[in-house]
Amino acid sequence: MEKRDQDLLEKLIDTTPELKSLWDSHLKYEKMLKKLERKNFLTPQDQQEKKRIQLAKLTGKTRIEQILMKHR
Repeated sequence: MEKRDQDLLEKLIDTTPELKSLWDSHLKYEKMLKKLERKNFLTPQDQQEKKRIQLAKLTGKTRIEQILMKHR
């Protein structure tokens, strides 16, 4: 994320509940992905979970970008 977007996010996060929720989820998904990436071997279930998390993270990130775009 660009510096100006990060600054805008920090400015809006306390006044925009949807944005706060999306950002919290984004951080949670990031943490979950890092945990999966530390594994030496991913089972088919792990791989499926990784794809699900990546999709959820991307969907949330897209919505965050839409909200930020409105406020630029």
